Amino acid sequence: MQSETGKIPRTRRLFALLGEALKGEEKEYTTGSINRALVLLAIPMMLEMSMESLFALVDAYFVGRLGKAAVATVGLTESVLSIIYSVAFGISMAATAVVARRIGEKNPEGAARSAVQALYLAGGFSVLVALGGILFAKDILLLMGADEAMVAIGSGYTRIALGTNLVIVLLFLINGIFRGAGEASIAMRSLWLANLLNIVLCPLIIYGIGSWDGFGLEGAAIATTIGRGAGVIYQLYHLCRGKKQITIGWRHLQPDGTMIAKLTGIASGGTLQFLIGSASWIFLIRIISQFGEDALAGYTFAIRVIVFAILPAWGLANAAATLVGQNLGAGAPDRAEKSVWRAAYLNMAFLGLVSVVFIIFAPQILRIFSQDPAVLAYGVEGLRLISVGYIFYAFGMVMAQSFNGAGDTRTPTFINLFGFWMLQIPLAYVLAIVIGWGPTGVYWAIVIAESVIAVTAVIVFRKGRWKKVKV
Repeated sequence: MQSETGKIPRTRRLFALLGEALKGEEKEYTTGSINRALVLLAIPMMLEMSMESLFALVDAYFVGRLGKAAVATVGLTESVLSIIYSVAFGISMAATAVVARRIGEKNPEGAARSAVQALYLAGGFSVLVALGGILFAKDILLLMGADEAMVAIGSGYTRIALGTNLVIVLLFLINGIFRGAGEASIAMRSLWLANLLNIVLCPLIIYGIGSWDGFGLEGAAIATTIGRGAGVIYQLYHLCRGKKQITIGWRHLQPDGTMIAKLTGIASGGTLQFLIGSASWIFLIRIISQFGEDALAGYTFAIRVIVFAILPAWGLANAAATLVGQNLGAGAPDRAEKSVWRAAYLNMAFLGLVSVVFIIFAPQILRIFSQDPAVLAYGVEGLRLISVGYIFYAFGMVMAQSFNGAGDTRTPTFINLFGFWMLQIPLAYVLAIVIGWGPTGVYWAIVIAESVIAVTAVIVFRKGRWKKVKV
């Protein structure tokens, strides 16, 4: 009886902790239990990232019914959008690092001023991208290797997706601001709202209702834009309402050239870091496209499923970044380092389990998106091979985000430059084209390069130079 009753309080404490994490009541994590801090930050961040990856899965599911050409077009457009994601991640990363450092220093006014300057930076970038996307959508698809049929089907989708990129950038950025302030639950709920609307609107706007036939492929971009836009409105409401750890008021709106320059410096490193990876994926999909529509569609489905698992793991890595930023601001570098190692081991356990599931159930998972045997063959092989390196990825992403949380965006940038451009791209070309392995060669190049990147990041992290970065 005693052992039984002893379990009840622990169970209750666990559920109470989960409830507290979802409510987001705790905002500052520079004291107390590191395990508790990780749970309170990681749960909403992992759910947030899961919701972000759900956009891709929902779109893939509904677009899959429009045919392989539509799916392949979406895959090419997503590769271009990954560049925008890179910039959004970079600016978001800079905002998280600076806001977390100011919160750790007990300076919420400085955090709010920094957040506003990041918004100015993001807005200027988005306007330029929108103009380019609206004017050159067809040329962009042709440059990516699309044929005339894909351009005819997908140029409208590409134009809408790029033209409305502001909602993508703001959704990433403002969530980065909230994460830095320890307000991870708000970021999570904004993605819940955005995804709920996307799930409801996608089939309606793509296929229509009643006598209305819908917009087809363009409807997927419209539905996603509406969903993300609603999420941004929710974010702005909480950012300006005055009841949170970070609150923006009229007094914070004056442009600050010095702060914008500082944020640009941090963001440029973060953007280049992700841009290197994104550009690598563009080269990889360009190689895959040479093996036909089936290979491209199978690869697109496999990558969507992989992203669905990787993004929650990035949520745990983001929790480590917030802990690093706040604890460095509070003058506790040793606590920051301990937080990173604990997050890395937790991430390894999570992605290790996901890897086993993907290897065993790859055919069943991918049949959700396609019944085409040729497409499934490419997709199953990609899902199984790429997930082999998940344990390495787990450590690598936590280490990379920890550097970023400290404001050291240069270190992971150089690691990515070596791992992606000097190793992954040449290796993929040699294995797929020169040796003749086809898409299999691309999959193996991904596994090898990502594993090398992870090992390198761990070695550099142990040197501890990130503890001395000032932001």
